[in-house]
Amino acid sequence: MSAPILWRVRVGEEETSAVFEPALASAGGGLFVFAHGAGGHMADRGMLGMSEQLRGRGLHVVRFNFPYKERGSRRPDPMPRLQECIAAVAAHARGEIAPQTLILGGRSMGGRAASMLAADGFSCDGLLLLAYPLHPAGRPEELRDAHLAKIAVPVLCLNGTRDTLCRRDLMEAVTDRLRAPWTMHWLEGADHGFHVLKGSGKSDGDVLDEIGEASGAWVSGLKTG
Repeated sequence: MSAPILWRVRVGEEETSAVFEPALASAGGGLFVFAHGAGGHMADRGMLGMSEQLRGRGLHVVRFNFPYKERGSRRPDPMPRLQECIAAVAAHARGEIAPQTLILGGRSMGGRAASMLAADGFSCDGLLLLAYPLHPAGRPEELRDAHLAKIAVPVLCLNGTRDTLCRRDLMEAVTDRLRAPWTMHWLEGADHGFHVLKGSGKSDGDVLDEIGEASGAWVSGLKTG
C-alpha cells in the first residue's frame, strides 16, 4: 500500500470523510486514528504536518472529519457524538487494514474525545494526545481530568509550555496520580497550536520534528497486538 485511500464512514445516520495514508518509513504495523481539533478539519495545515511526521516515523495514519465539520458547521458535535465518530472510524480501519497496533488520539478536542472513548473501554493499544485541553483558557479551575483515571492503556501526551489550555503544574499534578503508563512530553516555548515565538531560537518546524521524534520513540515501545 503506497497511495492514500479515501473512505466514506457511516456514523449513525450520517457519513463522513476519512483518508488512510500509509507510513512513509518502514512500518511496524501501527495505525494512528487521528482526530482534528474544534476549529480545524482533517486536511488543515497542522493535521497534515503532524501526519507527515508520524508517517515518517513508521505509523500509518487515518485522518477524518467529525460530522459537524463534514456538514460545514463551526459548532462541534456533543462529546458523545464525537466519541461515536472516532469509534466508527477506528472500527472501519480495523476492518480494512487490520493493524497490529491501534492508537487513538488527536489534537486538542479530538484527543480529549479519544481519551474519553478509551476511558469508556473502547479497545485500543495506546493514546497519542496532542495539545490536550486540560482546562478552558483562563479557567484553570475547570479541569477536564475526571475520566483520565479510567484509562488503562499507555498514553503519550505532548503539550507546549505556553499552552493556555494546559497549565503545566496542574497537568503534572493530575498525571502523578494516574494508574496508566502516562508519558508527558513538554514542548518548550510552544503554544496550544504548537507555534513558537520568533525569538525563541527555534521554528514551528523544529517543534513538529520534536513531536515526530518523541512519538516515534514511544510507539516503538508499545507491544504489538
